[in-house]
Amino acid sequence: MKQRQVYLDYAAVTPTDPQVLEVIVDVEQRGLGNPSSMHAKGKVARDIVEASRKTVADALVAHADEIIFTGSGTESDNLAIQGVARVHKTHGCHIVSCATEHPAVLETLRHLQERLGFEITLLEVDGNGKVSADQVKDAIREDTILVSVMYANNEIGTIHPIADIGRVIDKYRKQNKTIYPLFHSDACQALGALDVNVEKLHVDLLTINSSKIYGPKGVGALFVRRGVKIAPIQFGGLQERRLRPGTENVSGIAGFAKAVELAGQCQKKEVRRLTRLRDYFIKQVQTKIPNTRLNGHKSERLPNNINISFLGVEGEALLLYLDAQGIFASSGSACTSEKLDPSHVIMALGVPHMVAHGSIRFTLGRFTKKKDLKYVLEVLPPIVKRLRSMSPIKVNES
Repeated sequence: MKQRQVYLDYAAVTPTDPQVLEVIVDVEQRGLGNPSSMHAKGKVARDIVEASRKTVADALVAHADEIIFTGSGTESDNLAIQGVARVHKTHGCHIVSCATEHPAVLETLRHLQERLGFEITLLEVDGNGKVSADQVKDAIREDTILVSVMYANNEIGTIHPIADIGRVIDKYRKQNKTIYPLFHSDACQALGALDVNVEKLHVDLLTINSSKIYGPKGVGALFVRRGVKIAPIQFGGLQERRLRPGTENVSGIAGFAKAVELAGQCQKKEVRRLTRLRDYFIKQVQTKIPNTRLNGHKSERLPNNINISFLGVEGEALLLYLDAQGIFASSGSACTSEKLDPSHVIMALGVPHMVAHGSIRFTLGRFTKKKDLKYVLEVLPPIVKRLRSMSPIKVNES
């Protein structure tokens, strides 16, 4: 008998939607040319890329020429941060960000600090994982060229007040008659779940990713507001406004656009559905399993995100036991899954190591059903009880 499987790691990567696959296959089977070529096949490929660019731009309420296609969200973050740093370092070398950012942001900032002498201010979060607009306001200096704060956290789902932060930055710029600081946000987890209207968010740069919205892997995009100058971090071609050289992934870009289109069509309904499932699962876990802690904001969080610490349990061990039962979750960001150190995001909440080590992220998605969660709720409590019985750290389960 085939083992039941329940995928609860949508924040790491989403399965490709069948309608997206149809688009990808259709483009590949047409045998199109290089979008930079002047012949007919090249022109058709170029038309597909530009039509896809408009679709993505429309979802952000942006202009088509403000969308730069990349190979991933990580690349988009790098292009945004390093691109700003290279052009605007003559004004200043100070960047403000957040302690719970994705490694794509934190590692890029570390590179700028250690190799190029930039000064980085990482804002601390509160117990729910949030930063405030006032914190950003207080951190801005005359030499601050960039603020980079993610829209929604990939590990704990907490939503930052990006629009409020954007307004604070706008006000500072107007009062000081300057273009600085520029404002970037990583919205990879937010696309398809939250409002990503770039005008309402007051952002200058926005990172999005295809693989988080049931699109193909290896495709991302960066919104760069008209008038904002950034430098390329790769060289060798004139593609994507000279900012991302290399032959475009035409079928992947077309698939990304289709995924964006589908996400927009079902967003409201899907957000309501996932929120109900999320809240049901959290309540049931906290009822059935004592000594658990919900990480992140209770309500101001992504509709599909559940991050819970099981005291007295090693998260990696729990994941292995769940995997053996056909349940696939994670202990944090997929980009740092090989590390055994406690999550920097959970530690930033001010919790003890014991709590951080026992944290598990369950992320729901388009194909998650209530019956799947009921199965997890049958399997999870006895596994936690068994692991606690073997743990040297004892907790009171009464």
